[in-house]
Amino acid sequence: MKTVIKNDITDVLYKLGVKQGQTLMVHCSLGRLGYLVGGAQTVIESLLDATGPEGTIMMPSQSWKNLDPEDGVHPEVPESEWETIRDHWPAYDKRITPTNTMGAVAEMFRNWPGSMRSDHPARSVCAHGKYAEYLTRDHSLSNIFGDGSPIGKLYELDAYVLLMGVGYDKNTSLHLADWRADYPGKHECIEHSAVMINGHREWVEYSTLFVDGEDFEEIGEAFEKTGKYRREQLGDSCVTIMRQRDLVDFAVDWIEKNRCGER
Repeated sequence: MKTVIKNDITDVLYKLGVKQGQTLMVHCSLGRLGYLVGGAQTVIESLLDATGPEGTIMMPSQSWKNLDPEDGVHPEVPESEWETIRDHWPAYDKRITPTNTMGAVAEMFRNWPGSMRSDHPARSVCAHGKYAEYLTRDHSLSNIFGDGSPIGKLYELDAYVLLMGVGYDKNTSLHLADWRADYPGKHECIEHSAVMINGHREWVEYSTLFVDGEDFEEIGEAFEKTGKYRREQLGDSCVTIMRQRDLVDFAVDWIEKNRCGER
């Protein structure tokens, strides 16, 4: 394991062209970077320093276990107990509901002083900085990743995507391309989550675009052939940056040309 300190992260962000005032969507796997002195705190401090007081950082803070067990989010629970989960899973509370498999950095970031979190009970995001309030407000149940969602607003702001130790399978911005593209098998699905309505917990049903990310790595590989990205080594892994608009526009075209049949 390579040892990584804050200066190492700062140097990499500088080489990648991260600037003061920039808006970044960050996906990070702390463990893949090596032994990071200070852990998640060091990563977050480095990002905030690099973008400055006029910058904005956004990260996924999804709590996808707050979905119907029929969707496979509770594989350890027998079907006979599914109704118990539906009746008793805690309602989403953006102040305390933990993230699910988003990583140590995202989990710390949601509690970071000044961070704001969106209201979606299963697919929320957290943001900090100049555009945090704009990015996190009005995250409707049915519009998880489309125009008007936090991911869609990043496109409006001409944001960049930063992948720290992760691949394109974790690149949430590709779901905006899912939403915009026209392809065979595109369809809505029904999801359920526990939410608070007028002070009472309710298990609500909502319709949203079905997405699975099955071909995101393939899309990323094709996108990188355009050369519209930058990458630097950091510890045991690497950090990749790209303009979100370049990625999404490319992905829409790729999906419409290559995605066939039912998904």
